[in-house]
Amino acid sequence: MAGEEIRQDTRTVEQIVDGMSLFDDDLMSMVFDGNIEATELLLKIILKKDDIQVISVVGQRELQSPVVGGRDIRLDILAKDSTGKYYNVEVQQKPEGAHIRRARFNSSMMDSRMLKAGQEFSELQDSYMVFITRTDIFKRGIPIYTINRHCEETNELFDDGSHIVYVNGNYKGDDTIGRLMHDFGCKEAKDMYYPELAKGVRHFKEEGGRKRMCEAVEKYAKDYAKEYAENARLNSLLESIRNLMVNMKLGAEQAMNVLEVNEHDREILQKRL
Repeated sequence: MAGEEIRQDTRTVEQIVDGMSLFDDDLMSMVFDGNIEATELLLKIILKKDDIQVISVVGQRELQSPVVGGRDIRLDILAKDSTGKYYNVEVQQKPEGAHIRRARFNSSMMDSRMLKAGQEFSELQDSYMVFITRTDIFKRGIPIYTINRHCEETNELFDDGSHIVYVNGNYKGDDTIGRLMHDFGCKEAKDMYYPELAKGVRHFKEEGGRKRMCEAVEKYAKDYAKEYAENARLNSLLESIRNLMVNMKLGAEQAMNVLEVNEHDREILQKRL
């Protein structure tokens, strides 16, 4: 019995790893950890800046709150460029994980660590908080949403150096950002456009790094498997709703009524439609 359970757990871990893409923060963090080439590609495409030169990047960097009892955060990737600017990139499968106030909190945690005692506030470097979300959480159909502060009375930019960017992972345009999001959704390296990303995915899913990936997943395989199963169930339900909307000319609520979708699922699915 014990041997069968071990074999079952091993199969579960292998299946989870096979199903992972760069939208899974564990794989994404490993692929980008120390990977200057891939990180530069990512930031240049998203921020539309060809002159970014990344000098360091770490995955799964934990920032502890300076306040006793305060909330700590774990960043998917934290990068620094040659000019001293900092970049935090997060991937989120669920809209609630990319709450706009989370962006504010993450930015403040990065900012609080940039200055040493005696430094002037003017020395505070720019910071970029980038959320790559599986769905279009703002539902405007555009690939990138860039948020900067401005003065309401004059409508002029308030250039405090804080930048927040949301990337629509559901965007499928035939351009650089569309190809980047395509690659983020790929489960196999052979299907990817960018070799800088494919190389890392191949290493951790197909080659020498797969063992390390499996070990990371094994620690929480049961919870991870439940999450994957739940996500698969919701995706299947979402597909059925969309089919009814197209084939039967029904509205979203009508389609969900036909399928007898419960209130909890409705709230989640409405955000994905």
